[in-house]
Amino acid sequence: MYLKKPYVLFVGDIEDDLAAKVAHGIADWRPNDCVGQIRLPECKATLELPELTIESAIEKGAKTLVVGVANRGGGISQTWYETLIMAASHGLDIASGLHQLLSTVPNLSIVAEKNDVLLYEARIPNPPFPIANAKPRSGRRLLTVGTDCSAGKMYTALAIEKAMLARDLSVDFRATGQTGILINGNGVPIDAVVADFMSGAIEELCPANDSKHWDIIEGQGSLFHPSFAGVSLGLLHGAQATDLILCHEPTRVHMRGLPDFSLPSIEKCIAANLSAAKLVNPDVRFAGIALNTVALNNQDTMKIINELSQEFGLITFDPLKHEMNDLIDFLLSG
Repeated sequence: MYLKKPYVLFVGDIEDDLAAKVAHGIADWRPNDCVGQIRLPECKATLELPELTIESAIEKGAKTLVVGVANRGGGISQTWYETLIMAASHGLDIASGLHQLLSTVPNLSIVAEKNDVLLYEARIPNPPFPIANAKPRSGRRLLTVGTDCSAGKMYTALAIEKAMLARDLSVDFRATGQTGILINGNGVPIDAVVADFMSGAIEELCPANDSKHWDIIEGQGSLFHPSFAGVSLGLLHGAQATDLILCHEPTRVHMRGLPDFSLPSIEKCIAANLSAAKLVNPDVRFAGIALNTVALNNQDTMKIINELSQEFGLITFDPLKHEMNDLIDFLLSG
């Protein structure tokens, strides 16, 4: 899946900024790809981007209207129909990661076809994908893994990519979820790929490359989460990672959505991920621990960072609060 750039971000008439997290993610991580935002009159969310109409967005060069919404239930509001139809009638491609498909909007598919417009559904993969072969391949690949789902794997991967780009390294972020795909403009929604082809899809997403090139692969789920362990294992085998980063939210007491399942220890999580990853790369290593410390003050953040770095001998950091020069130096030394 490849989206045409640049984008105009559509946030509709949503009630708060949380529902605009996709748009915020794109604006935060790919600001140069965004010409502005389109908001309906009742919208309570806003981005630090110019307010545009369909016409002015096209004048600024927009190629794709991205629905930057992750609302409860993942539905498309009827109040959005007019804007979506207008975008298609003016020749803008439309991309969405919502559960409800763009094709369900009345007449949108007809207008899109008439105007040679593509409707991108970020939750739907584009097969066929190969079956994984696990043949050794060149290049460096870093995969983010987690003690739980929603622990910061995507943001950690994007932060590492940003730090590497700042040092003029050869690097690509490889998106494996709908939000990451919309941020990046391409990727594979791995949780929607048929199980037999998950690892092969990731091999195709991260093929052999120059020995100094880095693919930073967005992780999904956790080997210890009963609901999502399958996709985590498929990623580990398809990535054939040279390096792993463990993502952890230290204030969490149970697996997300499963109050009867406690979080695994970091020691068990490191061991299990290494064991699974070594099936396809015996030389894989852990490079660091990335913490989501949004719920901690600075003192408590530094306390847990010091404790974990001493216990495991790994660079420990919050990717949104700390510089990552030490981590990048370590990765390049391997």
